[in-house]
Amino acid sequence: MSQIFDQTISTPMSWTSETVLNQGGLVHLDDECLQELDVVANELRANPLPDVALSYRFFDMPACNALMAKIRNQIDSGIGLAIIDRLPIQNYDETIAKKLYWLLMSMVGQPVAQKWDGTLLYDVRDEGGKDIAGSNIRSSKTNGDQGYHVDNAFNLPPEFVSLLCLKTAKEGGTSGIISFETVHNLLLDDHPNTLKRLYEPFYFDRQMEHAPGEVRTVHKPIFETDGKTIQTNYSPNVIYRGYKMIDDEMDDETHTALDAIKSVCESPGIGKNLEFEIGQIQILNNRRIGHRRTAYVDWPEPDRRRHLVRIWIRDQGLPFYHG
Repeated sequence: MSQIFDQTISTPMSWTSETVLNQGGLVHLDDECLQELDVVANELRANPLPDVALSYRFFDMPACNALMAKIRNQIDSGIGLAIIDRLPIQNYDETIAKKLYWLLMSMVGQPVAQKWDGTLLYDVRDEGGKDIAGSNIRSSKTNGDQGYHVDNAFNLPPEFVSLLCLKTAKEGGTSGIISFETVHNLLLDDHPNTLKRLYEPFYFDRQMEHAPGEVRTVHKPIFETDGKTIQTNYSPNVIYRGYKMIDDEMDDETHTALDAIKSVCESPGIGKNLEFEIGQIQILNNRRIGHRRTAYVDWPEPDRRRHLVRIWIRDQGLPFYHG
């Protein structure tokens, strides 16, 4: 039997939709930070270099470094999220905006690969595919609804996930966040026997993010603990597809466990909704805070379509996809 965290969790991350968070998690880029970014933008225009080759250590950015250290503390041991308001997208072309975003997130921690091919800076936009079992199409490349999940649950989840909003959808695409500490507390109170099953392994579809010939599913629990807190590996669609890929019927206990955690996540008063605005950066603790996105309708013009840019941050291991 896996070790189970059997106590109520009470930390700044154990919030509900009614919890009043400090400034709602909003952190402003002050004038000093914006001036530093403008200076760096001019240097980048004069000295082209790929975004992933850049280091914040190349530049004099004390105000930005201090702000990102504050944000690191907020997402690591505080409320688990920050909304940075905002990168002045109107002042930069997309290439420069991405480079400034990369530099800011690099101050938080080590950016790591988001795909087996080594992609470090990942564009989140609808490419017209469908995320089905055994494919390498992720829901982030569609306009469909996403349930609450953590990124890369089936592999080595990054500690932090950030998203820069370059363009918003015509309709929909609302972000949602949830505290998995709160979800865990509710499961402990209302579904203690079911909680035990969530600490045992489930099959996950690896979404073809591996070398040719490797096994296409992985077996791991949804909740893990080090005895002090919890870590979450929850991505229900990927789990259901994992069972389809091994052609195995879920037993009643497995179905019940997945139904229970989904029911708690969808309970009124648990999650918070966020409207992403252009230039804002959302950064979350990916092991203890879940996120989702509603389905959306995009603009017909290609240059107006919803476009976010994602960075994964993980301090442990090497920056390779498998760590």
